[in-house]
Amino acid sequence: MVLSEPRVMAKHIEPGMRVALPVDYAGVSMAMTRPMIEHGAGDLDLVCVPTGGLQLDQLVGAGLVRTVETSAASLGEAGGAPRFNAAVKEGAVRLKDATCPAIHAGLMAAQKGSPFMPLRGLIGTDLLRHRDDWRVVDNPLADGGDPIVLIPAIKPDVTIFHVPMADRFGNVWIGRRRELAAMAYASQTVLVTVERIVEENLLADEMSAAGVLPALYVTAVAHAPKGAWPYGLWGEYPADSAEIARYAKAARTADGFSAYMAQAQMEPA
Repeated sequence: MVLSEPRVMAKHIEPGMRVALPVDYAGVSMAMTRPMIEHGAGDLDLVCVPTGGLQLDQLVGAGLVRTVETSAASLGEAGGAPRFNAAVKEGAVRLKDATCPAIHAGLMAAQKGSPFMPLRGLIGTDLLRHRDDWRVVDNPLADGGDPIVLIPAIKPDVTIFHVPMADRFGNVWIGRRRELAAMAYASQTVLVTVERIVEENLLADEMSAAGVLPALYVTAVAHAPKGAWPYGLWGEYPADSAEIARYAKAARTADGFSAYMAQAQMEPA
């Protein structure tokens, strides 16, 4: 295992890369957000699996993002993602509107080494008018009149997430958050922050092995307690709703966003 720290891991990210980020409840590595901003690699193509929130909004607000592929973007009960919404409205960021099944299908195609994955549920939606990279073809196994959508493989250069623990061998505990495994399988580089490092081999225990992402798929791990804050982390701590609401209020304007991000530190109380 490569045991690192967030600022070092951020150096894996280069301008123009495609970066996959998880949904807010699956383990967002907020510990990587500021290091990514400080590192400054821009023109990123973000893939939200399958929706985006606070991390997406801060990376967009920092001017690092070129495109966003997502099925939704919000701060949950705190409302919309203000810097994302403003950037899309102003044309500073190009939105690649998708659906949850479409994003998962694209990742599945990548992990299976297929150039595309067929998906039927998009037929009849107006999304097809806005995604010229999606193709509608006749089902080759039918006699015609049976259209199907082909979703191109989504191959992130980098996947980033936060989980409760890794062991000293580099195996990472993802529990039942299987979308994290799908992201890792499809990606070239996988950067993980964790609450703690444990000595025992997580793959050696039948009770834990099924929820483990093997070290084979993990590029680097960093110890980052409270690394999802102000989001919560399943089985560890709840979200800090007041802090998320404070951000949502501040980030309604570009100046408010800059003032919020200029704080000396953003750590849980």
